[in-house]
Amino acid sequence: MSLGSVTGGYGQPTAKEWNAGVKAGWNLGNQFECPPYGFDNESFALDDPEGADRAETAWGNPAVTRKTIEAVKRAGFDAIRIPIRWQCHITNSAAMSISKTWMARIKEVVGYCLDCDMKVIINVHHEKWLESRPTYACREENCRRLALLWNNIASEFRDYDYRLAFAGTNEVHEKDNWGAPTEENLAVQNAYNQMFVEVVRATGGNNAKRHLIVQTYVCNPDFGLHDGDFIVPQDAGDNANDYLSVEFHFYNPWDYCGECRYYYWGAPFRQYGETSPSDEKTLADFFDRVSAAWSDRGLGIVIGEWGVTDHYKSGEADRAHENATYYCKTFIAEARKRGFSTFIWDNNAFGNGREQFGIFDRHRGMKVRSPWILEGVTGYQAVSATRNTKKPKKQ
Repeated sequence: MSLGSVTGGYGQPTAKEWNAGVKAGWNLGNQFECPPYGFDNESFALDDPEGADRAETAWGNPAVTRKTIEAVKRAGFDAIRIPIRWQCHITNSAAMSISKTWMARIKEVVGYCLDCDMKVIINVHHEKWLESRPTYACREENCRRLALLWNNIASEFRDYDYRLAFAGTNEVHEKDNWGAPTEENLAVQNAYNQMFVEVVRATGGNNAKRHLIVQTYVCNPDFGLHDGDFIVPQDAGDNANDYLSVEFHFYNPWDYCGECRYYYWGAPFRQYGETSPSDEKTLADFFDRVSAAWSDRGLGIVIGEWGVTDHYKSGEADRAHENATYYCKTFIAEARKRGFSTFIWDNNAFGNGREQFGIFDRHRGMKVRSPWILEGVTGYQAVSATRNTKKPKKQ
């Protein structure tokens, strides 16, 4: 794998240019954010327990291979977000040093993506010591640890080319509370964002102007749009806001995309049953608000997660899938119109109901199990296999 360079054909983009160049992004979900076998998923521990190097299969997925990434590329994706949990691979908690084996494995998979000429995002994901304690009491200690952790990560990737982007945190929130944040919660999230930017820039090399992605509280855009909720980090030197993006996650409307209260969305499908009150206009209007809040200030915008769980009434699966295709096409069109990059969630789970966001079956050679989603996101068309039969010989 070649790391590339600014002189190797991968010039230095602004954050807006990086995002606008993404046609469709995909999440390698439920792989590298898993805790090791037997490790408490909610633990704050910083450790490198026995078996930690096999963590990527702990939630039931097979190990990622080059063919995994190549299949995603063939389906029309040109960018991959890799959620990563580091806290279970810390060899020295005082220095937040990372297991060499784990780091080598992450680099290997990032390399698969770059070899396919895909953009990549790596982050810190499910760091429970960080995400679950957005309080004044923990702010100083968490920022210190976050600084050490990102210094170690950024130093390892300093010479990688500009296709690689870093995202500072994930869905920071107090345990089991996904509701509106307090002033304290917001202040801690803003402190995390500022620390992340400062530390990465200080590592130099390509990190001096690498695309960095900061988050709203709990990655909910609603918690960043009001005055004072989200503070744009101060970047280094003359960077201004040119190399920064805001990330949010958008499983909206939740009553259709995740909760399964409604089976249909959008004007063309109202004839088939009750649809979500949130429709095409709601989506477009909200994206306009986001653009006015952040794009107009020079920031890029990354929708780091989104998706539609597979859900349908008995006998209406085909129509529900047509609706999911329509939702995805509308979502992608509205996002790309405004220069947002989007990364659809794929947890390799299939069925009818909540949390069924699977697209590729990783247990069956990346077989496409949700072609209706891919059609909406990348324009992928499922092709039925045609039996290749030989004509019988004439007697």
